Amino acid sequence: MARKARSSSPPRFIDARNAQIELAPWGKHWWLSRPGFTDTRQLTLVRVTMRPGTGHRFHYHPAREEIIYVIDGVAEQWVDREKRTLKAGECAFIRENVVHAIHNASKKPMTFLAILSPAEAEGPFLVDCYDEEPWRSLRKTRASKKAKPASARGTRTSSR
Repeated sequence: MARKARSSSPPRFIDARNAQIELAPWGKHWWLSRPGFTDTRQLTLVRVTMRPGTGHRFHYHPAREEIIYVIDGVAEQWVDREKRTLKAGECAFIRENVVHAIHNASKKPMTFLAILSPAEAEGPFLVDCYDEEPWRSLRKTRASKKAKPASARGTRTSSR
């Protein structure tokens, strides 16, 4: 005989109507599994749509591993001081205590999944460190190295 579901039990199936939605400066979060929402003990899952030109600046998770999986668009993913461009279907693995960041440098929205484990751990969920060196200037430094002044590109000026 099947047991009757209790109406107050955590959801087992999540869709757009019952996902927990939060807004962050870089975009919309659909929490699909996390403690206090589902009955999870090991996994946290959030779907994020990041607006063009925004990003989740450098931070780390003291007691959680994370996988970033790009669903749509292009991500500029940093893991420690290494930067990679991730396209749909590609992912990055991040160990606990490793500084990382994700940015959408494109002109289109980018959507990704963040999967973290364990779901519950002592201490803060994340620690921001974007105001500390080398993270404060790392992204600016790398971007500025790509842009050369007009004189270095061999641009000619007309004397007419």
